[in-house]
Amino acid sequence: MQEVIQKIQEKYLKLSPEEVATNEQKEFSCPKCKDVGGFFEMKVDEDERKITYGKSFQIWVDCSCEKQKIANKLIKASEITDNFKAMTFANYYTEGQSSLVVEAKDLAMKYFKDFEKPITGLTEAEEMAVGIAVLGQPGFGKTHLLSALSNNMMQKKLKSVLYFPYVEGFDDLRDDFEKLQAKLIRMKEVDILFIDDLFKPVNKRDRIGEVVLDKDNKPVKIPQASSWEIKQIYSVVNYRYMNKKPVFLSSELEFDQMILLDEALGTRLYQMCKRYFLIIDKDLSLNYRLK
Repeated sequence: MQEVIQKIQEKYLKLSPEEVATNEQKEFSCPKCKDVGGFFEMKVDEDERKITYGKSFQIWVDCSCEKQKIANKLIKASEITDNFKAMTFANYYTEGQSSLVVEAKDLAMKYFKDFEKPITGLTEAEEMAVGIAVLGQPGFGKTHLLSALSNNMMQKKLKSVLYFPYVEGFDDLRDDFEKLQAKLIRMKEVDILFIDDLFKPVNKRDRIGEVVLDKDNKPVKIPQASSWEIKQIYSVVNYRYMNKKPVFLSSELEFDQMILLDEALGTRLYQMCKRYFLIIDKDLSLNYRLK
């Protein structure tokens, strides 16, 4: 990035007066920097006195539009849907809602505030806890909250995010194995991996395909977790665990249920999110889809 800025600066300084005048007459996407990503600015001290740097009084200042261009590219590459791109902390409403809704929003906003902030005195295990998890009750707004956090990470901290909806994501990869390795590499290397609805439960069926019911005549739910899916997601999570790369995690399952499915995977996810996680107990009154 610094080399690019240096080239822009050199090009800018070489412009003749005629070329500068021509540029002044053009229409630019950003009139402030004239689409070069920055501009020269006079440097002054607190008493408004000019500060000299060699023979020049001017310094190069990055334009705010450059940050927005980078953010736009990150958002485009994130695979977050247009609907999820519109999800923000501002439209995650807490007024008149359960205290758990307020707690969940506060947790996500605290994570954003604390992100990459130096903290001393952490144990090696605590240093691994760089992710966040919101687990439990479906329809609570887990995806909205973590989408809002993801959008803020891209727009304000310029971090790359990859959205991976567990069910749809593995369906796509299962249908096209040529994509598998490339996708797994992206999932490992991206700054932040957002795994949505991990092991999403489905209705249990008997040998003839009928839905199995419990004693209250409700469908018995079982996690979607084939050995192949666990193998692939473990390879990603383990890589990120070893390299202290954040995971944003939503799931109807709690950590102890994940550990029962695969101990190595479940314990890693717990350790990665142990400083920032919230479990919402099953309660239909918390399902906003029913309101």
